[in-house]
This record gives sequence, C-alpha cells and structure tokens, in this order.
Amino acid sequence: QAQLVESGGGLVQPGGSLRLSCAASGFTLDYYGIGWFRQAPGKEREGVSCISRRDGNTYYADSLKGRFTISRDNAKNTVYLQMNSLKPEDTAVYYCAAARPTCPSRWYQWGRYDYWGQGTQVTVSS
Repeated sequence: QAQLVESGGGLVQPGGSLRLSCAASGFTLDYYGIGWFRQAPGKEREGVSCISRRDGNTYYADSLKGRFTISRDNAKNTVYLQMNSLKPEDTAVYYCAAARPTCPSRWYQWGRYDYWGQGTQVTVSS
C-alpha cells in the first residue's frame, strides 16, 4: 500500500528552523514529483514547493523563496523541506504529496497529486 509519512514538525520560536521529512513506503519516489503544501486554520491549502523526479528541478511559492529549501534523497526514498527564518504566519499543518510522473505544470494546485501524507503540525510562536 502506497503511503507518505511526514515528520519533523513541532514548536519553534520565530527566527528558528525546522527540517520536515517525507518518507515513502509501498512505492518509489524516483518516479514521482514531490510537493509540499500547508494549511493554516481557516485557510485554503497552499502550495509551498515541489521537486521534480531525477533532475531535481525545484519550484517554490514566491513568498517563500530564500527561506525554504526542498531536496530529495532517492536512496532513502525521502524528500525534505528545510525551513529557516520561520515566522508566526508559517504556522500550519504541512503535507507532502506525490505526482506522477513529475511536478505538475501547475504544481501549486493540490488536486493534481496522487498520494498524500497525513500532515505534520508546525507551530511558530514565542
């Protein structure tokens, strides 16, 4: 059974960093583009980033460029999201998702992905 499992969320102070992980089981991430999304209470789910299969092309929401970095380790079947200089407005549940064969042209639209994780909570607060 194909599954994605996020981890690495938690409580962090403003200005701090977190690294989220997205581990796949039951399928190989090599054949998928992997996206990160987030959803804050009362808000729509928004695209954070996507990394394409193999060549590793990356895409980011304009507002997050320079603070967030997506990467993948196909040998570990895992994708990471490094988040730096965190702000209270980054507080949300973060989800990873897989799209075959790679990041969709409109990667930020959540309906274009095949598999989803259950999410991990990130809270930025002093």
